[in-house]
Amino acid sequence: MANISSFEGFESATGLNPITVEVIGSAFESTVDEMGEALVRASYSTNIKERRDCSTAIFDAQGAVLCQAEHIPIHLGSFLDFVPLLLQRYKLEDIHPGDAFIGNDAYEGGGTHLPDINLAEPIFHGGKLVAWAINTAHHSDFADRGHAHIYQEGLRIPPIKLYREGVLQKDVQDLILINCQVPPERLSDLRAQRASNRVGVMRVQALCEKYGADVVVQAGQELQDYAERKMRAGIRKIPDGVYKASEKFDAGSKVFDKDISVTITVRGDEMDLHFDSPPQVRASINMTYTALLACVFYAIKSIVDPNIPPNAGIGRPLHVTAEEGTIFNCVHPAAVQGRTTTTQRVPDLIMLALADVIPQQITAASCGSMAGASFVGQRPDRTLWVYVESIAGGNGARYNKDGLDGVHVHTTNTSNLPVEALEGEYPLTILKYELIDGSGGEGTHRGGMGVRRVYRAEAPCRISSGGDGSRRVTQPWGIHGGLPGACGRFRITVPGHDDELDRSDEIPTGGVVEVMTPGAGGYGPPSGRSAAEVALDVRDGVITAERAREVYGYSA
Repeated sequence: MANISSFEGFESATGLNPITVEVIGSAFESTVDEMGEALVRASYSTNIKERRDCSTAIFDAQGAVLCQAEHIPIHLGSFLDFVPLLLQRYKLEDIHPGDAFIGNDAYEGGGTHLPDINLAEPIFHGGKLVAWAINTAHHSDFADRGHAHIYQEGLRIPPIKLYREGVLQKDVQDLILINCQVPPERLSDLRAQRASNRVGVMRVQALCEKYGADVVVQAGQELQDYAERKMRAGIRKIPDGVYKASEKFDAGSKVFDKDISVTITVRGDEMDLHFDSPPQVRASINMTYTALLACVFYAIKSIVDPNIPPNAGIGRPLHVTAEEGTIFNCVHPAAVQGRTTTTQRVPDLIMLALADVIPQQITAASCGSMAGASFVGQRPDRTLWVYVESIAGGNGARYNKDGLDGVHVHTTNTSNLPVEALEGEYPLTILKYELIDGSGGEGTHRGGMGVRRVYRAEAPCRISSGGDGSRRVTQPWGIHGGLPGACGRFRITVPGHDDELDRSDEIPTGGVVEVMTPGAGGYGPPSGRSAAEVALDVRDGVITAERAREVYGYSA
């Protein structure tokens, strides 16, 4: 955390010592980190214990973020409305120590897609509600489903009590588990989420014992005010003006007729961001407004000052709009399972709009997709297994450095699932796992490379998703003369067939699935390129003839 006391102009509205505020803020950060470790270490599923697809946070009593761990940026979208919606459903006198509220719904539960299940617990001190401990975990379930609307995507859970004053509501738990494909995993992971929140409750209560609940609450407000001031200071460094960007949007093999676009208006220390996108579709790529907010907060914080404390104050100078009923701001009953495909494009779009005015604070386009592999099958004892993974891609080049190879970018931040863990738990074999040479766009600094991951099925199974990722048709753009990165690809080869299928549901024993994730764009014009090499790039579709003339002066 930034040293608050070292910044000139720090003002305390409540008269608290800045050092006390900093100490309490650091305690919040260490608490959410500890909550995250407890969740990972106590969980059962590979998606959480290995890939760390989870997030933790502390909220104030009213439901504003006090501190979110540096886990998964898009999970902020699952947090933003959860406590406020919960407080609408329950009177304060009906919320007690030991209660635990569960929910996941994208429209009535504050979530962004159904696999991310929230669990929140109130934190009391001296009989007064002072804060909330909350976490979300991606439960690898609800696979092999349709995505025409949200009713096909899994069990919708509004904010309801899973525990009442420390007592498990077994009927609620049973209702949830019977709707899951792998109930033992879900039960163990839910218990891990409960344990994680208990850590948060104990740590915040200990702070209240040491400093007094009023001081801790006031420090939380000071931290939000400080984050707001830091965000405003960063925005002021961007010249006033209106900045626009638009580009084609693709999902799977489809390129939408309408572009995605953003108009950014900078006015002193405030910023308006208006997004336009195609109408919502009967597919899983729609995103809710809270998901859009999470993308914007992450992107602007990263651009103007990555060291701003991660709390609700960062959103105060930002005014985000998008027409309802569109892909960027869908409404009920739009499907949202694959919303990360879309959320990955939002930060790149913002950076494209600001590329000319703050060139050293942005990167070229990253992979712009969440390439996923999702398998479901049946074990010999007839129990189901579900394996879900999102695979890393290229990170956009910077003004002074190459982009990172094979990493999760922007709104995802999960880890690799080691081959040993995958093959030990599922009837799958990894035939190849490698960086794709040449997939990063060339430039003064090269874009990051994508990843090739090839699976062989050792038993019959089904693929329920993976073909709707973005950047399979449109390339991640380079910036300031840099070349674009390579597209991704999703392909299935079935024994006995010569054709490589674009997508299939059924995978027989021996079937091979190849996932190739997109690379990223380069930054600045490449040096030492011959006319013949550029001509080959034009022929292979890496660069257009117009781009060749613009960047190199070649009429390739």
